[in-house]
Amino acid sequence: MEIRTLAIVGCGKLAEIVVDALINGLLPDYRLIGTLSRTIDKAQHLSDKINGVQKDYKCSAFESMDNLLALKANYIVEAATPSVLKDFALSALENGSSLVPLSIGAFADVAFYEEIKKVAIKSGVKVYIPSGSIGGLDVMRTISLMGTSKAKFSAKKTPASLLDTDVYDELLKTEDREVFNDTATEAIAVFPTKVNVAIAASLATVGPNNMEVSINSSPNNVGDTHCITVQNDEAKAIIDIYSKTSDIAGWSVVNTLRNIVSPIVF
Repeated sequence: MEIRTLAIVGCGKLAEIVVDALINGLLPDYRLIGTLSRTIDKAQHLSDKINGVQKDYKCSAFESMDNLLALKANYIVEAATPSVLKDFALSALENGSSLVPLSIGAFADVAFYEEIKKVAIKSGVKVYIPSGSIGGLDVMRTISLMGTSKAKFSAKKTPASLLDTDVYDELLKTEDREVFNDTATEAIAVFPTKVNVAIAASLATVGPNNMEVSINSSPNNVGDTHCITVQNDEAKAIIDIYSKTSDIAGWSVVNTLRNIVSPIVF
């Protein structure tokens, strides 16, 4: 069995799901060799956790991105923020590491997205986009390839999840309301860390500038509900997903890593 080395940038709850999957034998083809977080204690926690069971490879915790990249891991999982991804992604690809990023919102920057593609091709590596808290990226892309398509993304969120954004006001605690309706490009500008999946869906379909995004707030909502509609004259898909927590995004990384090495890809 060929072993692939893995590093993680961003060591919160979603990253811990990936580490637990490694510990529980769901990713037997990988070994974690490095962790990095804004808070070194979080990086050290995951490093210590995996080192307790992973005897053939040592995992180190880092504060410096340069030191992490120097490991030249085969794959780097990013579970931080779009700004962090933009800071290191090109250097990682140039260094020979493939990426599995969760902060897809960074790719709403078309110039950055195009540069990512160029550098990945030149370096012989890839960027694997996990489905995050949605799904159906394959059927979305399939329908879009068939011909001119339309795509719409809608999300229902809790008022608390919008607390640190410009759309929040106290009335959201008691009323249902659409708080945003514009393109995916504008959505990621207003919600930098909250609509990454809208960018993922747009990249699979009509692009960030052409996907309509509607964000709705409901005081009775628990978790997130996402609905994506993609259609053309021949086909239509509606992907409707509810997730009580963000855990599904971490598990989508596990699934992506499994698909990378699997002889049968779902």
